[in-house]
Amino acid sequence: MTLTRRTLLLGATATLTGCDRLVRNETFREALFSAENFHKWSQRHLMVRDAMAREFHPDQISPIFRANGTANPNTPAYKALWRSGFADWRLSVRGLVERPLSLSLAQLHAMPHREQITRHDCVEGWSAIGKWRGVPLRILLEGARLRSSARYIVFHCADTMGNGQPYYESIDLDDAFHPQTILAFALNDRPLSVANGAPLRARVERQLGYKQAKYLMGIEAVDTLSPIAGGKGGYWEDHAGYDWYAGI
Repeated sequence: MTLTRRTLLLGATATLTGCDRLVRNETFREALFSAENFHKWSQRHLMVRDAMAREFHPDQISPIFRANGTANPNTPAYKALWRSGFADWRLSVRGLVERPLSLSLAQLHAMPHREQITRHDCVEGWSAIGKWRGVPLRILLEGARLRSSARYIVFHCADTMGNGQPYYESIDLDDAFHPQTILAFALNDRPLSVANGAPLRARVERQLGYKQAKYLMGIEAVDTLSPIAGGKGGYWEDHAGYDWYAGI
């Protein structure tokens, strides 16, 4: 056995021994072995934190990338933005930041961007591969100077759901600073269509489709999710019992 392999095995044994002691604690065990918490715990602690989602080759791009969720917000405010080519649209970056931002689409286009060909997995059972281009979320958070008390990033959207509530979603800082988490303004080398979230949508590539918030209007840094809408971190989490952590 090589020294490197032996070191890794000893480290893994020590980690699992420590975990075994924790699992004997009843309170910890109840929290850990709920389905969502175990899923999150296993991905965060047994896998590399910055593990990358699989990326594909251009010849693997799906011929059609169907819309997930809302296909058109169709509100007076959104229609006015669309008619102007989103010239008057602004993305706000607010909350627990030292330097709140208000960014136009042109400003986002001028920032360093990332391209990635990834698979979108919908909770409804379909998937599609697309090429996304956008600004890493990390760049905006660093530019806004995130405060040390921030724990979550909330995406506020332009589309309203059946009960009139705007769609929203949230992620933690591990996913917010992941290199594949971007604010995408292009799909397959074209500006986003309305159906796919124009003018800007989130791509959180290690999570399911409902976490990929579309029609972004604002990003808010918060220390807790409990006072926002239903308090569970997202529209479907509040209303349909979806898991907040939807890692794949």
